[in-house]
Amino acid sequence: MDARHTFDFLTNPERFMAFSRWAAPLLGVLSVLAGLVGLALTFMVPEDYQQGDTVRMMFIHIPAASLSMFIYLCLGIASLLSLVFRHVLADLAAQACAPIGAVYTVLALITGSLWGRPMWGTFWVWDARLTSVLVLLLFYLGYMALRGALEDEQKAARSAAILALVGVINLPVVKFSVDWWNTLHQGSSTFFADKGDHLPAIYAWPAAFMALAYLGGFGALWLVRIRALVWRRKARSLSMKLAEGAR
Repeated sequence: MDARHTFDFLTNPERFMAFSRWAAPLLGVLSVLAGLVGLALTFMVPEDYQQGDTVRMMFIHIPAASLSMFIYLCLGIASLLSLVFRHVLADLAAQACAPIGAVYTVLALITGSLWGRPMWGTFWVWDARLTSVLVLLLFYLGYMALRGALEDEQKAARSAAILALVGVINLPVVKFSVDWWNTLHQGSSTFFADKGDHLPAIYAWPAAFMALAYLGGFGALWLVRIRALVWRRKARSLSMKLAEGAR
């Protein structure tokens, strides 16, 4: 195969449909398998000496919080490609990932609140990390609301893409809020022993499998949603052609 056409599935709708036909179910299966392993390991880890049994919430909360930022980054990149190169698939990819990202963000906020109650004594504080994640959710909701509010599809896509790019500014705030300000939220943990506050292996393994499960689930859902939008666009185009032919 010509190397120049290796990534044609990112810009060519027909090649994308052929790629996603097998990639979506594959990612779905891998997500389920990783999730089952991750959940099994979650209930096998010992209690933390400080957090007790609530430490298990980490394996649900951290992947959701990480994916909420990653998905918004995907939204921003797709929006940029849509604005600059006018790629139809890029616009559909941005439109498709916004609701998924919003769900992950809501999950991160809910599980964070449930985890924070026994740790901080309250479900919510206007902490820098919590507040910036809430702002992230508002950008997701604003993007979807703007796309749905404008009847002109091209204008809606362009306006929403600009809003999405503005929201990218919030990502560094979410990521580094625990470093820039004195917050209740704990600092970032890593999987590497030589890099700051690392997770012990007994906690790192379930966290890694759950992260793979969340990532695979997002990939599968994203591809499925893009496929649905491609089919919807084709159906709309066909109906318009039939309407013009009937005149």
